[in-house]
Amino acid sequence: MKPVIFGLSGPKLTSDERALFAEVDPVGYTFFKRNISDREQIRALTDSLRSIHGRDDVLIFIDQEGGRVMRMQPPVWPDFPSGAAFDALYDISAITAIEAARVNAEALGQMLSEVGITVNYLPVLDVRVANTTPAIGDRAMGYDPIRVAALGRAVLDGLKKGGAAGVIKHMPGHGRAVVDSHFDLPHIHATREELEQDIAPFRA
Repeated sequence: MKPVIFGLSGPKLTSDERALFAEVDPVGYTFFKRNISDREQIRALTDSLRSIHGRDDVLIFIDQEGGRVMRMQPPVWPDFPSGAAFDALYDISAITAIEAARVNAEALGQMLSEVGITVNYLPVLDVRVANTTPAIGDRAMGYDPIRVAALGRAVLDGLKKGGAAGVIKHMPGHGRAVVDSHFDLPHIHATREELEQDIAPFRA
């Protein structure tokens, strides 16, 4: 098994992809919107990928946050909320927000696991900072590191209970970026104390 994750060109495996994947034997695959149509199609695709290797531990990843970042979209799948929804709820009741984040993530995990997807690129642990690029924006779970850590832990627990693993992202300090890292290289200017605040949720 090679420590690499491959993408696929479309909703079905091509013969070239099948041959390459069989030869390389990657640790897993990541899905994008181009790989998604409906439940039966995804289940067939995940089954096909695992059949190449003859093992069930092939990791299949997706970026299914909710809000603006959803590869599996309505009307086939539910419209899950973004991280900002739990941040807003936290202002009303911390306990309720944490439980809502957990239950939401559990539902996400169940939705993914039923079609053979085992890993979700979630939670977003970037601490939101005012007057920065909207690339993170409402994807973040708040401006307070303790809040982000508590909600992030709940998301990881919920995903696990639903049958999927989580991946913490993106990296400490990314919430301070003033340019979108999809298009430009951010340069962060922050004090040591500020960066410690950004690191806190990842450390927790």
